[in-house]
Amino acid sequence: MNYRRITPLFTLLFLLFLTCTNPAAATQNGLSALNHNGNTVIADVAENSVNSVVNISSTKINKGRQPLSPFFNDPFFREFFGPNFDIPRERQEKSLGSGVIVSKDGIILTNNHVVENAEEILVTLADNRELEAEIVGTDPKSDVAVIRLKKTPGDLKPLTIGDSSQMRLGEVVLAIGNPFGLGHTVTMGIISAKGRADVGINDYEDFIQTDAAINPGNSGGALLNLHGELIGINSAIISRSGGYQGIGFAIPSNMAQAVMDSLIAHGRVVRGWLGVSIQNLDRNLAEAMGLNINSGVLISDIIDDSPAARAGLKRGDIIRKVNSQTIDNASRLRNSIASLGSEAKIKLAILRNQKEKIITVHLTAQPEDIAGGTPLDDDEGVLAGLNLSSITPTTREQYKITPKIKQGIVITGVKRDSKAQQAGLRPGDVILELNQQPVDSIKTFSKIYKAATDKILLVISRQNSTFYLVLNK
Repeated sequence: MNYRRITPLFTLLFLLFLTCTNPAAATQNGLSALNHNGNTVIADVAENSVNSVVNISSTKINKGRQPLSPFFNDPFFREFFGPNFDIPRERQEKSLGSGVIVSKDGIILTNNHVVENAEEILVTLADNRELEAEIVGTDPKSDVAVIRLKKTPGDLKPLTIGDSSQMRLGEVVLAIGNPFGLGHTVTMGIISAKGRADVGINDYEDFIQTDAAINPGNSGGALLNLHGELIGINSAIISRSGGYQGIGFAIPSNMAQAVMDSLIAHGRVVRGWLGVSIQNLDRNLAEAMGLNINSGVLISDIIDDSPAARAGLKRGDIIRKVNSQTIDNASRLRNSIASLGSEAKIKLAILRNQKEKIITVHLTAQPEDIAGGTPLDDDEGVLAGLNLSSITPTTREQYKITPKIKQGIVITGVKRDSKAQQAGLRPGDVILELNQQPVDSIKTFSKIYKAATDKILLVISRQNSTFYLVLNK
């Protein structure tokens, strides 16, 4: 149901102003009542919700190799025994985060980066009970993950998932999580912005921005409105110090729920695909095209045999709406199409030759070379965290790979905070050469990479420029 939310705080303040005849007295009495009633509402929401947020500790086993001793790095030893005379090594990595109970059967929403590749997951409830959990599914593209308790207590208190699209700028919100591993912590702020799609953290972004204090360990925790409903999953901060600086981001509940439902039903996220190249319609483009509008999404190309091509969409069409949802930028269109799923029949409101048209499109699932990529088998090396794909018509279109590039492999994903990201590699980079050998497939790349013993030399193509990059393996 779509309705306009008016919190009890502002309702009470409004009524007080109506019943007071003296403006000064109204202000004084209103603020006093607001403070009292506001504290009660906030305390009630915190008290009723804190038991629905859990602490998550996950353990990942990193498998690598190391020399028996520095002595064995002697060139004579290496020449005799070969460069691969190492012993297996296992190293445990632990991460701390938060999660939100969303069903009585033990389903918990959290962030992908909290539990990614975890072999053991331990969930701590608000009363300090510790329970084992398992991964139901993860989605690195949105940073959403779903886990399930292996044994479900009968007294779980799931949160109600609210409609994040109804939240307004300035609304008061509460963040609950496990900052720095301290345990359940509640902070308060407001919604500072909505629809942040250019943060550059995830492939699919539609963040709620808040100034409620979010710190390391809050990831996966709850962002609540004053009705006690879950309207976001806390995910990231922007900070120069590594701690809270007033800018935090939460994945909106509508996106998180859509991803969760797909993970539970299919074990993966099945996203809708239109098959177009798009860009934002800015004022300069609109003027050049003789249009009296400055928002919308311009189709710059159509992929052959895609849903868009079959529906009759054309280059130069401007998408204004998907069904009843207004589309004002490319990120919103991408998120909207993806969330509708692979079998949706949608209506697009477009402008073509300055005339409005309605086009019906039958979406399909994203092709595999867009939906994913092959993770590089390199747990501890400098290229750990890369997803790679061959160059296909689809990846060429998606990443704007110039036609002059005939062979290579494209980076389709870079794990956050990975060595690959720290080395400066980005999604869309095309690897042309490795150690002065041409790369024509992922198999070739892996073979050359595994044979390298020290430094690796990459030739990278990025946005029509080509450069060398030296990395220590």
